[in-house]
Amino acid sequence: MTIEFIWQLPTSGDGRYAAPGITRRGERNAGAPSPLQAGVSDPRGARPPFNYFDYLHQIARAADLSGFNGIRIRHDTQGDESWIVAGYLARSTRHLKLIAEFDAAWGSAVYAAKNAVSFQRFTGGRFAWQIGQGGDAAARRRQGDAAPDADILPRIEEFITVARGVQSTAPFSFKGKFFEVQDGGFKGPLANHPVNSIYLTGDTPEALALSARQADVHVFDAAPTTDLQPSIDSLQAQARHLGRTVVAGLRIDVLARETFDEALRDARRYRSGAGLPDDAPFEDDAAAFWPGFAQAQTGAHGALVGSYEQVSAALHAYAQAGVSSFVLAAIPHFEEAYRIGEHVLPRVRAALSAQMQAA
Repeated sequence: MTIEFIWQLPTSGDGRYAAPGITRRGERNAGAPSPLQAGVSDPRGARPPFNYFDYLHQIARAADLSGFNGIRIRHDTQGDESWIVAGYLARSTRHLKLIAEFDAAWGSAVYAAKNAVSFQRFTGGRFAWQIGQGGDAAARRRQGDAAPDADILPRIEEFITVARGVQSTAPFSFKGKFFEVQDGGFKGPLANHPVNSIYLTGDTPEALALSARQADVHVFDAAPTTDLQPSIDSLQAQARHLGRTVVAGLRIDVLARETFDEALRDARRYRSGAGLPDDAPFEDDAAAFWPGFAQAQTGAHGALVGSYEQVSAALHAYAQAGVSSFVLAAIPHFEEAYRIGEHVLPRVRAALSAQMQAA
């Protein structure tokens, strides 16, 4: 069983503690208070010229050095552009898959495909897409996208069809509701490169059916294994019917420490610092799934909180349920990349290896 572990980058800010307002290591937002004491001027000015990209570079290097297989660069409307971040980090990482998340309303499928080919050329085939649905209608309108709900998934399917078509075929022609290409396709140095893998999301029957037809990986939102199992089974059954294989992925946060008590203490400290209620769904040394734990910051619908052994066992249980791609995150992302890479991933991999040998 091949399992990949992806670490998510915080494109809209990160810090050691979850303050009510979003903070950004490496730079200070305009109007933010100085870190110096009252009455002490900051010679660097009101907004020091530090670079948040340098911090993202540190996180990516930490993920690379601690054994992750890739990084997911989240699409955040108030954060830095995922494609730009991917380009910045491409040469500073050696092994990581670079998964850039964006919406299909991003623009021309042909232009996106050309960008993807360039990324593939310059990263040795390490680039991937995660195509999102853009949120609800109000969120899409704020980004200049007036498409009705019924058009979102069909537009994504046409986007993928055109992008893959021009990358792999010349001449390529297509006419649909949203995209049209006549005798397109890449030639010369842009021809015959590996087509980037595609990650899709969604929990509706229509989203699962789309992934069965088009996705390489379908990333499910965090939920207990018993809740995910029917959807995983449905996805893989539909894909098999079409003669395809689609990997089931999971987007989940993790908070792991030496002991359960230490993990629960830090989890409660996080919630308190973020002004959130202490609604831990477990106690008495029984690690479990915590719904909505850090969703406002990371976007994950839940987190695993517990000791290294407990969190590793929980991830192994997801793998046994059919998950083969884990998109993980924790705050602060730099320190936690090392912690999870050094203490959790080896345990999960060892358990999977032992399971394979026993089989």
